[in-house]
Amino acid sequence: MSDETRGKLRRTTTVGELRLAVAAARSEGKSVGLVPTMGALHQGHLSLVEASVAQCGFTVVTIFVNPAQFGPDEDLARYPCTLEADLDALARCGADVAFVPAAEEIYPAGHATGVELGGVAEPLEGQHRAGHFAGVATVVLKLFNMAGADVAYFGRKDYQQMQVVKQMVADLNVPITICECPTVREPDGLAMSSRNKYLAGDARQRALVLWKSLCLARRAVAQGQRDGETILRQMREVIRSAEGAVIDYAALVDPETLAGVARVEQPTLAVLAVKIDETRLIDNCLLEPPLE
Repeated sequence: MSDETRGKLRRTTTVGELRLAVAAARSEGKSVGLVPTMGALHQGHLSLVEASVAQCGFTVVTIFVNPAQFGPDEDLARYPCTLEADLDALARCGADVAFVPAAEEIYPAGHATGVELGGVAEPLEGQHRAGHFAGVATVVLKLFNMAGADVAYFGRKDYQQMQVVKQMVADLNVPITICECPTVREPDGLAMSSRNKYLAGDARQRALVLWKSLCLARRAVAQGQRDGETILRQMREVIRSAEGAVIDYAALVDPETLAGVARVEQPTLAVLAVKIDETRLIDNCLLEPPLE
């Protein structure tokens, strides 16, 4: 599908073009929704776009692989790029603008300012990927300022990222609403992720141990188990049953603060980061003890 046949979808590459498009929408009284992505779009991303299209009069989707959030030994160079397919999918979803900037548009020469983080950015990913969330928060804040949207859409699959963005918005008084959207899964339970493309051979099947361990935790809590360490031990046993699975972390945390939880007496988030061979995957689910 060429740009000419992508319906109303407009591709922009500069901040100036983006702001003009948003200003025109606002002049028509439309609210503006924003979906930040790094491309390689799957149904998880598209569910965010669909939510924005349903709730806002004008939807902007950004496609930018942000180098600032990748560490020196991470997968920036091989991160999947499927731009033409992404644009086709966005057109089918009814998005209005795809903002596809070059790195120089986001980080021009001399760029030297970033967001400093604490709080919910410190545990979990913060301990395993130094500098990652500073890179995320900086680019997200820049995209918020560039698009001037009313609402931004984030998925719960990247739960800690979503909490970091929410804290940044609150702490810096950013005039935007953060809309949380559910994790979208494959029929067998694997959380949709652009990095699933890396799962070669039987790695895709072995990756199901993340979801299986989360389901085990849910069942344990539903059956009355409250001891956090017991639940985590059982989760780790399930994950380690898969060849090539290496656990970065498996934790039970408070859904708001992300502080560790020793006993599951209240709704608690089970969070995982696991490498299957060389592919690092994250997932989570809410554990809700039944009312007694």
